[in-house]
Amino acid sequence: MNRAAVIQEGDVAIDGSIARPWSLCTVEEVEDLKTLICIVPLWTSTIFISVCIATQVSLSILQALNMDRSLGAHFSVPVGSFSVTASIATCLTLFILDRAIYPLCHRLTSYTPTSLQCVGIGQVFNIAAMAASALVEQRRSIIVHEHQAESQPNWIAPMSAFWLVLPYVFTGVGEAFHYPGQIAFYYQEFPESLKSTATGIIAVILSIGYYASTGLVAVVRQTTSWLPDNLNSSRLENVYWLLTVMTSINFAYYILCAKLHKYKRDKNVVVAANSE
Repeated sequence: MNRAAVIQEGDVAIDGSIARPWSLCTVEEVEDLKTLICIVPLWTSTIFISVCIATQVSLSILQALNMDRSLGAHFSVPVGSFSVTASIATCLTLFILDRAIYPLCHRLTSYTPTSLQCVGIGQVFNIAAMAASALVEQRRSIIVHEHQAESQPNWIAPMSAFWLVLPYVFTGVGEAFHYPGQIAFYYQEFPESLKSTATGIIAVILSIGYYASTGLVAVVRQTTSWLPDNLNSSRLENVYWLLTVMTSINFAYYILCAKLHKYKRDKNVVVAANSE
């Protein structure tokens, strides 16, 4: 890549401007590209978080349709309302972190978690959310089997749909860690010329994650019998356990990428030391 900044014959015009911009780059452009390439592994390791969240949202709606959603004697909670608990958990966690936990850690230890550490904590909560979803669905499947209702697609299990709130709380707490952590990391590590686009990377991750979630569900339906049209005869818990294993593997990949990554400020210190 450094050769792209080497001036060759015909690259520079008489007035000193770059005559062939596709053949000659500035040193800053070369270094910016190197920085982006170093960020790509960490960027790819966070995409699967969005895949899990998107899959959880879509599948938990199906679960809620076959569970007891009554709240009191005359009100039934809409199936789409359960996912709101994740947003509530995110807001509450952010408030507690910013107002209590982070200031307390800084006061006691003069240390606050780095952006990559926050993303890692968020991934741990994401794993917990998938495992909790699997356990809730496993319990629902046991109840369906006890009542021998596997052949009844519209049968409502006598199990409160509010059990779905627990996985959503884990998801919401995880979002409070990994999304702000990602924003801080990208804004810190992106080249100066691309600072304004750093926050847009999160939207790209979410978009890819939701599309990949659709593909994942399609592959599971084609290759297994876990997701038939009748949810009461499904093995949905296996899907969640699969996501738990995949998120654990993804977390190990993230740890490896985070260990190998060198912060831009550390690189600048090394360059300054060498120049001296």
